[in-house]
Amino acid sequence: MPNCMKVLYNMVAFSLLTGSLYAQSKTDNAIDSKRFFLDETPVIAKLTTDMGTLLSKKMKGDYVKAMFSCKLPDGSEVNEQIRIHTRGIFRRNYCFMPPLKLNFHNPTSPRLYPLNSLKLTCGCKKTTYYDQLILKEYLVYKMYNLITDKSFRVRLVWLTIEDENQKKKPMTQYAFFTEDIGSMAKRNYCKAMISVKANTEETDREQMTIVAVFQYMIGNTDWAVPVNHNIRLISSREDSTSNPFVVAYDFDCSGLVNAEYASPDPLLGTETVLERVYRGFPRKMTELEPVIKNFTDQKEKIYSLVKKFDLLSSRNREEMIDYLDQFYRQISDRKMVRDLFIDHARH
Repeated sequence: MPNCMKVLYNMVAFSLLTGSLYAQSKTDNAIDSKRFFLDETPVIAKLTTDMGTLLSKKMKGDYVKAMFSCKLPDGSEVNEQIRIHTRGIFRRNYCFMPPLKLNFHNPTSPRLYPLNSLKLTCGCKKTTYYDQLILKEYLVYKMYNLITDKSFRVRLVWLTIEDENQKKKPMTQYAFFTEDIGSMAKRNYCKAMISVKANTEETDREQMTIVAVFQYMIGNTDWAVPVNHNIRLISSREDSTSNPFVVAYDFDCSGLVNAEYASPDPLLGTETVLERVYRGFPRKMTELEPVIKNFTDQKEKIYSLVKKFDLLSSRNREEMIDYLDQFYRQISDRKMVRDLFIDHARH
């Protein structure tokens, strides 16, 4: 081989090698999406964007560019360009800072890329009261995780939001990320059912019972399976003939959170969200017993979540425990269980 050809060959080989190492380096440095939601440490992050544009598009959900900065578990810092948009219906209209969708799936965000697209639930307004509501809703998700793996994981964030044009003051508040449905479905050996609807009693019966009892425990009536209202469906990858599983989300209108803006549906005949209403269909006692046992078995862990969560005020912790006490007194009484979940269930 002529010398010039050898030189060219070596240059190409070196280029391919270094390119491969660089790509591997980017992969090695990328965040682990599974570990991200298993880590209990709050993420300290900053989001810099055009606040005027973002808030002017509350009703459109158009993407705007943003810089997302945070410190990763290995101690390194990342600062990458992502895309964000507002989401939700009620909170998007009512809140100063609506819930957001952060899209990390961009060429400009290689280290954050594995996180895909995550929902970020922010404090509705810039007050301590709304910070506390975010913390309470975060705890509700953690309780749900204890009851069933078919639930969305969450990660707490201490978030600073800055206006890149410096026309609005920076705001720092608690928020939380919610696991994307694809990741949640995958770890449950399922797949997400997008734009698919099902009648309540056409879903997996045992899982539907768990969800309905959980919603009763937290005092949440703001959900409906047939129209996918605060409900997502996943289906088994191993059995295509099985009924879909119901997964609930969005618990800010529950009695356990007790947000000032939450109000019950007038059709329920209740005055506040603190009044529990069971919205599940009747079950046999033999079906209820293992579900009730699951809730009872997890009681101490659920209580521990609240009692040890120092970010929540002592008053809010006490109120949450009192509210849970009511539920656990009810399910400890077999006659009450029959009355609530059979005799007065939906028909």
